[in-house]
Amino acid sequence: MIGEGELLRWRMNSQFGGGGTVSGIAGRAAGIQAQDASAARLGLRARGLAEAAAVERAYAHGEVVASWLMRGTLHLVPAAQLPPLIALFGERNIAAGARRRRELGLTEGLLARAEGALPEVLTEPLSRAELVARLNGRGVGVEPTGQAPAHLTAYLAGRGLLCRGAEVAPREPGYVPLPAPDGEADPEAAAAELAARYVAAFGPVSVADFAAWSGLPQVLGKRALAGLPEVGEGLYATAGAPAAGEPLVRLLGAYDNFLLGYRDRSLMLDQRFAKRVNAGGGVVRPTLVVDGRVRGIWARGKDGRPVVEPFEPLPEEVWEAEARAVEEFLG
Repeated sequence: MIGEGELLRWRMNSQFGGGGTVSGIAGRAAGIQAQDASAARLGLRARGLAEAAAVERAYAHGEVVASWLMRGTLHLVPAAQLPPLIALFGERNIAAGARRRRELGLTEGLLARAEGALPEVLTEPLSRAELVARLNGRGVGVEPTGQAPAHLTAYLAGRGLLCRGAEVAPREPGYVPLPAPDGEADPEAAAAELAARYVAAFGPVSVADFAAWSGLPQVLGKRALAGLPEVGEGLYATAGAPAAGEPLVRLLGAYDNFLLGYRDRSLMLDQRFAKRVNAGGGVVRPTLVVDGRVRGIWARGKDGRPVVEPFEPLPEEVWEAEARAVEEFLG
């Protein structure tokens, strides 16, 4: 039987071992939460990225892209992995957003006009506002304010027509055509590949964990995980349990995979402090994690240094080295 402490250390070692390029880390992590660009950089750093500027270079060179994937949420992934993931998630996410699109006036006719006009207008990286302006210049008729542009781009991404690439201005993501697929993607095969990456990056995990993280039905998750190594009690992992040693400490950015990757967060986050992390409105604050347990929250101070607020008394030397590493990474 795997003890709670061993399970958390094991998961943390699965999450945060290694290093390498932006593309390599994103692939090994089964995607990095990317609805917040600065948090995505911190997610890559926590998993071994040495330089923040490497993220922009990887986007600019087309090595990584972002799109709406697991749970309908933006994730940064290697460009080559995106087409099969769209085959797996695209139509599911489109169906989930149908009601809201209707409420915003994104009719089937308007969506068809947008799809038809897109190849003519998306000939270079464009901001969302520029994309909508060009589409409207061809008679599409999108309301340029409010939420309609965001839901339109998510729809077009789900259709496999565009994705997010390099920023076209500070904090302004650019939209580019989806990378060309290497053959026709099979959703079942894509689910199996994703499950293997998930188990390697998050393990030990259960079928229910995979379903909660991915948003896929448990029956599909069960098929996808079939044949992967089991470590007991319905848990799957590809790496062995870590040896005892110094505590593994990370200052994680907002919305980090570690907090969003499992069905039950109570093992890692004492419910007495849950509201300090989950601040409402879907916000998940940056956290201090020690050997798999969330021990506090943090924010960047006016001087650029991380300011840590532990939930309970904790010696500062526990996070000092990690705080210096984050400060250096953020510049």
